[in-house]
Amino acid sequence: MIKVSVLIITYNQKKFIREAIDSVLAQKTTFPIEILVGDDFSTDGTREIIQEYERQYPGLVIGVLHPHNMGKNGGINFLETLKLAKGEYYALIDGDDYLTNPLKLQKQADQLDAHPDYSMSFHNALITYEDGSPSHVLNGDDMKPFYTVEDLIGEDEIWFMATSSTMYRNSIKEYPAWFRESSSGDIPRLILKAKLGKIGYIPDVMSVYRKNRAGASFHDNYQNETFLRNRIQMYSDINQELDYRYDALLRRNMARYYRMMLDSQQYKDSYFRRAALAVKYLYMAKPGWNKTKAVIRDYIVPRPVAKVYSTLRLLPHR
Repeated sequence: MIKVSVLIITYNQKKFIREAIDSVLAQKTTFPIEILVGDDFSTDGTREIIQEYERQYPGLVIGVLHPHNMGKNGGINFLETLKLAKGEYYALIDGDDYLTNPLKLQKQADQLDAHPDYSMSFHNALITYEDGSPSHVLNGDDMKPFYTVEDLIGEDEIWFMATSSTMYRNSIKEYPAWFRESSSGDIPRLILKAKLGKIGYIPDVMSVYRKNRAGASFHDNYQNETFLRNRIQMYSDINQELDYRYDALLRRNMARYYRMMLDSQQYKDSYFRRAALAVKYLYMAKPGWNKTKAVIRDYIVPRPVAKVYSTLRLLPHR
């Protein structure tokens, strides 16, 4: 019986996919695993590499080759691949990441076995950058042995779990409809799992998270209205999912994205739309007076009026 299903979620990652699969094949476990490689209709040769591994490791490496791109930044690819997972637990890896400790799967499965109240497990990870920025570990020495849903909710976006570091109980058989609409898979998935139990932490660095142009996070565009509205909707759905217990915090979080939208490509040349959005931001965020004054000055007061005001203020000094 399969104990752990490893899901590798990939799209156009020919450069990295071999290292991802090989790192899972190198795992040492006392239980059987399966490797499901979900390919979101790659066109760069990624799926041909997956098929090569299928032939080399029949029954162990299983390609989930979608007939078209599923969209949502890989989120639907994940859901469709998960449907085929037979394991009691599943580990998740992006196609450009890889594992560095051959005991990763064993250690996390042992933790979940020992703690039936844990809904998932994660560990420390090394972050590397395509542009040559210095590598660093994600988590410091101040981490707790486990986390709850409260640790994932804040005014800002909270992120301290690399996708490649996570292992989950395969306990959610049907994800809610709103999950499928989010362009971020990790954030809503972690919230849904945290509702079911604690999240255990292992301090060992056991995987690498790459920041590169082929990765999903690279496509997060904080100057694009469509992306920002998707984030707002996601946090609105999370708010409802959590029965509005953290409404004040999440509303301020959503307000952050309205503030970013003021400088988005779609709003920069539209005074009336931007002014209305600025009022909405002020209503939701309730910032201090200095921030409020700056938003009113920069986005609500018409530019001709602002110019006249500035001229009048400067008259005594001329």
